[in-house]
Amino acid sequence: MADLRELYQEVIFDHYKRPRNFHRLAGADGFAEGHNPLCGDRITVYLKTNDGVIEDISFEGSGCAISTASASLMTEVLKGRTLADAERLFAGFHAMVTDAEGATCPDLGKLEVLAGVREFPARVKCATLAWHTLTAALHQQATVTIE
Repeated sequence: MADLRELYQEVIFDHYKRPRNFHRLAGADGFAEGHNPLCGDRITVYLKTNDGVIEDISFEGSGCAISTASASLMTEVLKGRTLADAERLFAGFHAMVTDAEGATCPDLGKLEVLAGVREFPARVKCATLAWHTLTAALHQQATVTIE
């Protein structure tokens, strides 16, 4: 178990130091800004969609290792997925990081590296900020603040 936890920490640190899809997305047809005042994290999520599919997704901002890694992993997982998949994955991800029993969605894949966040309730907001911001972008809301 210690080896698995160490591997998860390495993946999180890698995505924090070298976040994937970290740029303003030219031609985005949706975006939203998110803020976590508890931690000071700020993120903007950009989307390009076509016929209910996320063709491209990126993010910009500044934040702690958990929020940055979560946003980076989220963008990797959602490219090419349907909007319905994005909503379902968010629900599964949220359940995984908030449920004391450790509920998981069957196809969270690499997102499961953030499962340990549930042991630190103050960090759940960091892990879910990008996802709440994505949801705001999907619903044409300009901003979201995680309280």
